[in-house]
Amino acid sequence: MDDNKHWRKNLWILLFGTFLTGIAFSEVIPFQPLYISELGDFSKSQLSLLSGIVYASSFIVVIFTSAMWGRFADRHGRKRMVLQTSFGSAVTLFLMAFCTNVWELLILKCLQGFFDGVIPNSIALVATSTPRNKTGYALSWLSTGYTSGFLVGPIFGGLLVRLLSIRVSFMVTGLLLFSFFLLTYFFVEEHFKPDPAKLKEKKESFVKIIKRFPNTHFVVWILIISIALQIMNNSINPLITLYVKELMNNSGNVSVVSGIVAAMPGIGMVLVSPWFGRLGDRYGTNKILTLGFILAILFIFPQGFAPTVLFFGVFRFLTGVSNAAIFPSVQTLLAKGTPSESTGMAFSLNQGAQAVGICIGSLMGSIISSIWDYNVVFYVSALVVLVTFILVKIKVPELRDSKAE
Repeated sequence: MDDNKHWRKNLWILLFGTFLTGIAFSEVIPFQPLYISELGDFSKSQLSLLSGIVYASSFIVVIFTSAMWGRFADRHGRKRMVLQTSFGSAVTLFLMAFCTNVWELLILKCLQGFFDGVIPNSIALVATSTPRNKTGYALSWLSTGYTSGFLVGPIFGGLLVRLLSIRVSFMVTGLLLFSFFLLTYFFVEEHFKPDPAKLKEKKESFVKIIKRFPNTHFVVWILIISIALQIMNNSINPLITLYVKELMNNSGNVSVVSGIVAAMPGIGMVLVSPWFGRLGDRYGTNKILTLGFILAILFIFPQGFAPTVLFFGVFRFLTGVSNAAIFPSVQTLLAKGTPSESTGMAFSLNQGAQAVGICIGSLMGSIISSIWDYNVVFYVSALVVLVTFILVKIKVPELRDSKAE
């Protein structure tokens, strides 16, 4: 039976699942320091340090486990990988409700990072089961799913905490993820035939894994693009509230306005992502990627000299529009530029690259803002995107001369 007959059903179920995963991984952000403060008697500096360590821990684990999960997916199938990671994530989130000290929370956050394979393997499953002429459309919708989840997560978490409690919010999220596990188990179809040669393969180094791709140069540059994009977004995200407070002259309802401004990129991406996907299928994904790079540079730089919070909010929304052109394009190019039997590994490596970018971006933004000011972070982020764009155009002929179909 052909997977292509079931691609629409797979897409909508996995869209729901990645939406829930986005919520699960982002809902803790608003109240994580509050939860940590409940787990011990910490000073302000200790609380800040522990919050940073706990936040970073899951991404650090992802860096080291993404290749392992990718290898497993290519050997045993993407559906099985989605099942394992969704079940593991559900149990981990549920157990966070019962932490008695910060070290237990840290261990569970590391486990959350260990099971952080739902999104890349859902992408790989959709990419391999969707007709090639619909790949851009499908992946754009899927990116809308997890982007919406990351957008809704902090709001959803805040509401749960307000109505119930922090601990109950972890339970509810865990149960929602378990519902996705059940939907995937019963309704997602993948007719995977393992490659006997892959089953006999031994663990390889990162370099050897990369070299196994038919177009190693292309894959490496896609990973570099992913790192740069995460540096761009995550150098800014931790500073948004502080920057908004400065723009509002330390007056007014800063928390509400900051929440709205923080949501703007996600809203922009959700609104236009499918449209960019269809344009990519029609005119060439590489052209949409180029457009996204140009828009990102034009929209990020002015945020550094925003005169008002309204100006800043509008350009945060426009940044989401540029992300809608870039992120699905990267996924589509990776899906089309790698053989189907290695798609799982390709997307897991991409997930690892994103985790590297998140860690670098967060650290870079903190250092730059502490030495100079918040606005300099925007200028440096725009510079990172500009340099990456120039290098890609010079070094990657597939993105310069072809439709990358």
